Amino acid sequence: MSKNIIQNINAKILDADALKIRIANWRSEGYKIVFTNGCFDLLHMGHISYLAAAAELGDKLIIGLNSDASIQRLKGANRPIKDLQNRQFILASLLSVDAVIPFEEDTPIKLIEKVLPDFLVKGGDWKPDQIVGSELVLQNGGEVLSLPFIEGHSTTSLVEKIADQTN
Repeated sequence: MSKNIIQNINAKILDADALKIRIANWRSEGYKIVFTNGCFDLLHMGHISYLAAAAELGDKLIIGLNSDASIQRLKGANRPIKDLQNRQFILASLLSVDAVIPFEEDTPIKLIEKVLPDFLVKGGDWKPDQIVGSELVLQNGGEVLSLPFIEGHSTTSLVEKIADQTN
């Protein structure tokens, strides 16, 4: 891979200060911002389809990415399978993704407060009123959407399939 490509990927992985600057620049240019979050442990077709659909809602897609410790609290001691550095890099390499920012908490509410996205989205297994930050986004004139879920594609099902094959 070219150094330039790697630099472009790494430039999408942000901390809180860089995110604040990037959002201010995007807003000044009139871009509509889409925010989603998740673990994105073993990337699969369901994730790619979902992120592409999310990106099409606006101009810039930001992913709040659960830290390793956050995933362990939510999913158990055997997760994540891929560490944060790997997950960030893989997500940032996708054309549909404009920024990736990790968070340590169990929910991304602090990030949502900073971003105040035009669109807050999650996969179809979430109802809009169940999505963390939905009230805040709606109060600020944004939209909250639950995007279609592709059946049969989940990290949990992949983990189970791998476990079945090794037993």
